[in-house]
Amino acid sequence: MIPASPAVREMPRWQAEMARAITQPAELLRVLALDPALLPAAERAAERFPLRVPRGFVARMRRGDPDDPLLRQVLPLAAELDDADGFGSDPVGDLAARVAPGLLHKYAGRALLVVTAACGVHCRYCFRRDYPYADSGARAGDWRAALEHITADTSIREIILSGGDPLALANPRLRALIEQLDDITHLQRLRIHSRQPVVLPERIDDELLEIIAGSRLQQVMVLHVNHANEIDAALGDACRRLRQTGITLLNQAVLLAGVNDSVKTQSQLCERLFAVGVLPYYLHLLDRVQGAAHYEVPTERALTIMELLRAELPGFLVPRLVREEAGAAAKSPVYSTPEPRHGLREESARVP
Repeated sequence: MIPASPAVREMPRWQAEMARAITQPAELLRVLALDPALLPAAERAAERFPLRVPRGFVARMRRGDPDDPLLRQVLPLAAELDDADGFGSDPVGDLAARVAPGLLHKYAGRALLVVTAACGVHCRYCFRRDYPYADSGARAGDWRAALEHITADTSIREIILSGGDPLALANPRLRALIEQLDDITHLQRLRIHSRQPVVLPERIDDELLEIIAGSRLQQVMVLHVNHANEIDAALGDACRRLRQTGITLLNQAVLLAGVNDSVKTQSQLCERLFAVGVLPYYLHLLDRVQGAAHYEVPTERALTIMELLRAELPGFLVPRLVREEAGAAAKSPVYSTPEPRHGLREESARVP
């Protein structure tokens, strides 16, 4: 009798969903019953920066509505091909901050490790859409030089895992990396920046939760949710399971024209985040990457929205408005200089 072959490890559901993501503009338009006239521009823009969006995230979009706020984040547009003054390929100074392949050291006490080029969704405003991943070691998963640098620099207390999306790594590779970080005695915290739980809630599986719970490092996960419509029951359940490991959940959003640039939308986002156990952390002004100029919200409008948001919500639900500037020692808070105005309720009618 021929012995049975060893069982082949079944692909996790989240990886299967990631593999079947929509990558062709024609299919995205068809699934959402959108005007085929959008196709030529979408295909041209996708040649420069490919389309990728999971089907579960598409299911949260409104059919037939080209202005759906989730769709607007992922649909390639002709505006991406326009050259805009002041926009470039490295808007936040990543390349100047590299101290080892894949390792960025911008701020005191913490460093960022680009662990993969892969991501579950390609947001059209992504500040790393032109990042040279092939030069970073991320594509090959070669973190040796970066780990050696972290080990030698005892001033680094916190490591931020980024990408791409660090949760695009398969669990065995993620486990191996976190175990190596655990062995660096001067590290105290591990921060994971990820959009995967939002667009692929299936990513929060039992094995990942075990990996997180098994680390000695104090852990923070910073999600990237821009609109309340992104928060469904599946994401809520994923957040609940993450919180049970003891990890702290924060959110950073980007202020995007036509997506979330209103007091009402921001207020709903903050309330929905807190309802699933996530604390609003940062609201970023757009990083000025070439191809994303049509998303930019003027700073004065952003300040007005924030002023009204502070009048609408308790302080712990109001994120900090920031911009990231190349070479700065930290994220730069963006403050309003005038004294708070009277009649904020009346003003809110003009800044919806």
